[in-house]
Amino acid sequence: MRSCALRLLVFGGLMTMAVPVVAHHSFAAEFDAAQPITIRGKVTKISWTNPHVWVYLNVTDASGKVENWGFEMGAPQQVRGRGWDRDTLKTGDEIIVEGSRARDGSSRMNARNVTWAATGKKLGAASSEGAAAAGVP
Repeated sequence: MRSCALRLLVFGGLMTMAVPVVAHHSFAAEFDAAQPITIRGKVTKISWTNPHVWVYLNVTDASGKVENWGFEMGAPQQVRGRGWDRDTLKTGDEIIVEGSRARDGSSRMNARNVTWAATGKKLGAASSEGAAAAGVP
């Protein structure tokens, strides 16, 4: 009985530790560094949560069609290290985002840099692309 309880406790602990590993993804699994992309649009939503900060913006194409794009940045603590905080970017800000497009062709990307259209201020986005290129998990 005691041995069974110990096994269950150990198994439960191992399963709990495995959840973050299963839930996270590598850059290369989701984004393609061979598909660089630059978009410009107005911020519609900011999701400042772990494991990544996500920002959404409306992008207008040459024909006038508006499409909502989402871009992934690093984890909140990594983004803070690049000069960001929760109030740096606001809904309605017009920005230019450089990064790598999603492998599935959807309107998502992993951002390397974000530039404010009005001021030219540029901040790094703590992209996981550099880590992937260096072979860092």
